[in-house]
Amino acid sequence: MQDIQEITLDTLKPGEKARITKVRVKGSARRKLFDMGMVAGAEIELVRNAPLGDPMDYRIKGYHLSIRKEEASQIFIHRL
Repeated sequence: MQDIQEITLDTLKPGEKARITKVRVKGSARRKLFDMGMVAGAEIELVRNAPLGDPMDYRIKGYHLSIRKEEASQIFIHRL
């Protein structure tokens, strides 16, 4: 059986894909992310990082979503 390591979204490199397992973001940002499709089971890909690393641009459910690195560090994933 394959050992699947759970990591956070901010550790992806451009072009890597993953599946979201948990969203630990709190407050109004949590609702915003859920409304945009960032829920457990969704497939996500890091498109690019901004020059200073913030924000991070992801592709999820066919569209682009930019979020701060701090938020991405609270979203748990499994690499695909």
